[in-house]
Amino acid sequence: MTHTAVVTGGSSGIGWATVQAMLARGWQVVSVATEPPPEVLPGLHAEICDLTDPAATAATAARIAAAHAVSHIVHNAGLIRPALIDAAAPEDIATLAQIHLAAPLVLTQAVLPGMKARRFGRVLFTGSRAALGVPTRTAYAATKAGIIGMARTWALELAPHGITVNVVSPGPIRTQNFWDIVPKGSDAEAALATRIPVGRLGEPADISRALMFFADPDAGFVTGQVLMVCGGASIGAFSL
Repeated sequence: MTHTAVVTGGSSGIGWATVQAMLARGWQVVSVATEPPPEVLPGLHAEICDLTDPAATAATAARIAAAHAVSHIVHNAGLIRPALIDAAAPEDIATLAQIHLAAPLVLTQAVLPGMKARRFGRVLFTGSRAALGVPTRTAYAATKAGIIGMARTWALELAPHGITVNVVSPGPIRTQNFWDIVPKGSDAEAALATRIPVGRLGEPADISRALMFFADPDAGFVTGQVLMVCGGASIGAFSL
């Protein structure tokens, strides 16, 4: 079977690492992001889309479904919008629910008929260790936790069709989203690394390797699972 994957947030960080891993396997990949990928590579297609915009998301999903026989969806795009509860805004919850929950619903619905017809599919989410709770993450933690419930529900519904649904939940990963909160090269970044049991921050490739495990065509007996890739930060007391 020829595999075609949709990777949201595929132009940087975890998404770009996953795009490269899939291309290395000879798969076709459609990157959906607000910016084009950093390189033009064989087998890589780009859709420029702001997934916080429901109309743009629906239009992009329709174009992808019409042009590609999608076998994999990796919903990796996300926003954080940090704020303590005193300053947390209801509209941030709505925005993050759109990008973390509604956007993957629309994208998956668009390609689901083809997956069902071929009796094969892999739906993957980049969740977050923050779903367990992190200060300043009201909207982010709530919607990342929502991903888990949605993924487990889809796993039950889609298992009879040969489609698996799984979540990889990263801990602190050295991406731009992380550096927007913890400055790159700062003392705070170095101190945080020492508080992680394995003694370092994660890299995008740490997450892409976990995603590729779930994406493997032979991983058909694993569904509805949440894998923490966090250097041990989810085991005990830990605070960002």
